[in-house]
Amino acid sequence: MLELNLEEIKKIIPHRDPFLFVERVIIDEENETVTGFKKITGNEEFFKGHFPGNPIMPGVLLVETMAQTACVLFLFKPEFANKLLPYFIGIEKAKFRKPVFPGNEIKTEIKTIHKGRGGKAGKIEGKVYVGNELITEAEITFILVDKKSGRNI
Repeated sequence: MLELNLEEIKKIIPHRDPFLFVERVIIDEENETVTGFKKITGNEEFFKGHFPGNPIMPGVLLVETMAQTACVLFLFKPEFANKLLPYFIGIEKAKFRKPVFPGNEIKTEIKTIHKGRGGKAGKIEGKVYVGNELITEAEITFILVDKKSGRNI
């Protein structure tokens, strides 16, 4: 098991504020899983318009949170970090069960379903929780591309 804080995560994945939705992770490389955490403060930029007077975190950003957490798992190896960019190529079986509100801490659990192309493509199963309550789930297919050229490698 490997635990990384926000600064360590920023050395691995390209996402930055205001579009960084993971601040701590625990990687289990042997089982190809990662668990991410993010405290939703209510100061996030998206709350200005989603929705005034009734702020909830957009579901699409919960899917993005799953993707970013998975990125840490796939890019934390030195041979990949700062060399590859993650791209979505599919989102399936997405379910949004309950909203996320300011003050919630979200826990994102990612499990690798399939890896291909030497670990540079694959599919993950993601689940987002508040406490022990399942909030959102989806399967995400991704590919890692060369950072400079934007091409598959």
